[in-house]
Amino acid sequence: MSALPTLSVMIVDDEAPARTRLRDLLADVAAKVPNAVVAEAANGLLALEAVEGRPVDVALVDIRMPKMDGIELARHMARLEHPPAIVFVTAYDSYAVQAFELNAIDYLVKPVRAQRLVDALQKVRQSRPPAPQILSRIQQGARTHLSCHERGRLLLIPLPEILYFKADLKYVTARTSSREYLLDESLTHLEEEFSERFIRLHRSALVAREAIAGFEKSATDDTETQWQALLRGVADKLPVSRRQWPLVKKYAKKLSS
Repeated sequence: MSALPTLSVMIVDDEAPARTRLRDLLADVAAKVPNAVVAEAANGLLALEAVEGRPVDVALVDIRMPKMDGIELARHMARLEHPPAIVFVTAYDSYAVQAFELNAIDYLVKPVRAQRLVDALQKVRQSRPPAPQILSRIQQGARTHLSCHERGRLLLIPLPEILYFKADLKYVTARTSSREYLLDESLTHLEEEFSERFIRLHRSALVAREAIAGFEKSATDDTETQWQALLRGVADKLPVSRRQWPLVKKYAKKLSS
């Protein structure tokens, strides 16, 4: 009987004692499930930096963490060329536990027990990373970052830096004050997820409410767009459709008041 290959493991938890406990447990169960801890991180942002260019078979991911929680981290990891399997770790989030059970996603409840960890690691060999659609349903609240692939790398775009989204045929671009990013996202889904931060100006454009500096009459003869939005930090001007103008005008009045 051939020996089982060693699983490369990443531990992601904002509490150092919790990471230490998992590392010790992994060492304790190594005879049953050969494993090696190849990386540790205190939050989702640091985890994505640590996993860049490094093969990881499984990530043990705490759910509640500052800066980027475990569910959002898993959504970004799913976009990696070789995404690791995800096992979530939770202390008391009964909603998450129920959601994971319904979607057949593996999880561990703190304090983690050795046998339960063995069971999870053994299942990892046959499992696939959870689908992004499932993770989006489970996540409570909007993401803090978006991600995109560029030259073989996964780039993170902080939401507060995005001035607007613009759809062009099959693609959506996110514009910051410094550059554009090409996203594999739907403008409709972005509007639903970030409705508190962005407002629709046109069928092909969403703009960050805080990025709007004002409005001016359009200089074009386009009967569809008689107004355009002026933005802070960039020279871009975005057309406002006649259909959206009544809603946008209410926001324009708030700006001027």
